[in-house]
Amino acid sequence: MKTDYQDQLQELLSLAVKAQASDLHISPTHPPVLRISGQLSPLIKKKKLTSEESKGLAFALMNDDQRERFLANKDIDFSYNFEEKVRFRVNIFFQSRGISIALRLIPNRIPGLEELNIPLILRQFTQANQGFVLLAGPSSHGKSTTLASLIDEINHNRTDHIITIEDPIEYVFQDDKCVIDQREIHQDATSFAQALRATFRQDPDVIMVGEMRDPETISTAITAAETGHLVFATLHTNSASQTIHRIVDSFPSSQQDQVRAQLSGSLLGVVSQRLIPRLRGGLIPACEIMMATPAVSSLIRENKVHELPLVIETSGEKGMISLNRYLSDLVRKGEISVRNALSYSLDPSELRSLIKK
Repeated sequence: MKTDYQDQLQELLSLAVKAQASDLHISPTHPPVLRISGQLSPLIKKKKLTSEESKGLAFALMNDDQRERFLANKDIDFSYNFEEKVRFRVNIFFQSRGISIALRLIPNRIPGLEELNIPLILRQFTQANQGFVLLAGPSSHGKSTTLASLIDEINHNRTDHIITIEDPIEYVFQDDKCVIDQREIHQDATSFAQALRATFRQDPDVIMVGEMRDPETISTAITAAETGHLVFATLHTNSASQTIHRIVDSFPSSQQDQVRAQLSGSLLGVVSQRLIPRLRGGLIPACEIMMATPAVSSLIRENKVHELPLVIETSGEKGMISLNRYLSDLVRKGEISVRNALSYSLDPSELRSLIKK
């Protein structure tokens, strides 16, 4: 039997889907808010929610086990299947005014690389037999979608065993040529590190790690890439060089030389991604792409990571591109405004020079 809160929840989720929102926010003292094309848009026809109402909506989303974990940990991540049409990645958390909910809409269909406007050079990663591919970028900038598209590319073109480790499962893959096993933390495994260790006994060809959160997970992922597996993973970093720094710096200094050596031998590439508001509406990705050429591997091994941006900038013929170069190209094509390009750049003064050329 449905409760009033379940009816309200169904209505809000339907509105989010109809508006093609990326996110829905439910919070006490505010009306529900949608994020559309990167901008927050309050549902002005809806009244402000009380703390009791936001709690009721939160509990309507959870089953008994999830409620228990939420009350114990004060926040929780999980996925929610809505009417077999779309899934939502849900985070529910306590805050000073009560309980808030952030829901990320995940379409059932996985878009292809062309639909995402992602450089097709990334397809090269899906053709490798082993190695380490890292997708970097801020939160909510499309890493999971790009990752899902790459995995689905393998699914349609190779006959492999793919294991994904996620928290929570976002896109649901439909087996085509591959056998795909998706494991969700808490439901199917206790941690990323434990699930990743277990893959060595599960005969995978391809492993997808939703997020590398600790040194043990990072170390195991590198080992998996070294021992004949193709490993895809994400990190919340802003650039290729920062990604290498983050991985190395997560280990004690006594282990860092070994990690650099392992990384230089197993890395295939790093893609750092942003989603930029498009002039004609919607969002478009801007990428920094670093391919693991001998020059890149040598700089990583010799701890000269600060020189990587120059190699990226001067290696366009190898498929590499700097974020500023990508942003300036999008400006020239009339896809994004100069203002937005500058706001997402890590070096706005250099970008101004590129745009003026």
